[in-house]
This record gives sequence, C-alpha cells and structure tokens, in this order.
Amino acid sequence: MTHILFDGPQDAGLTLVLAHGAGAAMDSPFMTAFAQGLGARGIAVARFEFPYMAARRTTGKKRPPDRQPILLQAWREVIAQLGEQPGIRRLAIGGKSMGGRMASLLAAEGGQDISDAIGALVCLGYPFHPAGKPDRLRTEHLAALSLPSLIVQGERDPLGNRADVAGYPLSKAIQLHWCPDGNHDLAPRKRSGYSQEDNWAGAMDAVAGFLQSKLA
Repeated sequence: MTHILFDGPQDAGLTLVLAHGAGAAMDSPFMTAFAQGLGARGIAVARFEFPYMAARRTTGKKRPPDRQPILLQAWREVIAQLGEQPGIRRLAIGGKSMGGRMASLLAAEGGQDISDAIGALVCLGYPFHPAGKPDRLRTEHLAALSLPSLIVQGERDPLGNRADVAGYPLSKAIQLHWCPDGNHDLAPRKRSGYSQEDNWAGAMDAVAGFLQSKLA
C-alpha cells in the first residue's frame, strides 16, 4: 500500500491527487502549501510519493527518479487504492512538474479504467521541455488531450515561459493560468512588484475554481 497524505474536507467527494516533482518530496513546502491551501478552499487533496522518493525516506540516500513505466504504474496503483476508499467519488490527478507530467501522460493513454476513474488534470509548473533544451518538447500528447485540464505556469518558467508556450500546439481542453513573473515554483522576483504569497494564492484560487466548475 502506498502511503498517502490527506488534506481538506473528508466529505468533499472530489479529491485531487497530487504527485511531487523530481527533486522534492510530497511534504516539501510547495506541496504542503498547495495541499493545505486547496483544502481550505474545499478541495480534498491526496499526496503520494513515487518509489524512488519513498526509498529515500528509509535509506537517506538520494536517487534519481524512477523510469517512466514505474512512475506511471505508481500512479495507476494510487488511483486504484483511492478508488477503494469510502467517500471518494470523483478524482482529479496532477502534480508539481514531473508529477504533473506523468499524470498528463496517464490521462493521454486513456483506457477504460483510467477514463472512468478521473475527471480532470491539474499541472503545477509543467516541464514543457528539459532545462536548457527548448528543442526537446514534451507536448506531443498534450495536443490531443481530451480530459479537462488546467496548467498553472510561471510567466518566466525556464521549462516553458509564456512566450514559448503560446506557440505550442495544445489541446482546446487545456486551460492556462499564468502566475505573474513566476519561475518554475510560480514565485516572482522581488523587483517585479508581485509576491510568492499572492501568486500561490491566485494559483490555488484558479485550481479550486477549475475543479469545482468541471466536477461539481
């Protein structure tokens, strides 16, 4: 059984499952802030860790992310596990950076079990390309995605800024919320006049509004 952290109202009915990014665990400041913030906005949130990150907790040794098939299988197992829990009727999936990307790949794969289980996708800081490699796009599956999706992105994210993303062929099912002057963690520079607190709060409002409109 995968260890899962829960936030938000237990009787929400709607649960957003969030996976972490490549380098930070499910209880990182970013993940914790979003889980608690969305919980305060009436969204139940479930967080889990991929096998390599869970192993880091027990061994104390840093490991690179698991290969994609393992990451996707971890997602499938968590969805199945949550499907057996009483009170959870509707699921949305997503996550920070790599976690959100894996969720998007799973959504694009489709399959009856996945299609029946999930109703929306939320990506927080999507890695449209690897760092420093803007020619290696990770967008092919996003062009035909049919699942209602929200990508929350910093305007100057080095893995996909606003100007670059405007030229990518994205499905009409995908909505974008831009955090002013935000980086990959959605945080702005001090001189911008914006704050991390405001950017994160705006992102949480966007996610909560999106989910409530799509899955209410």
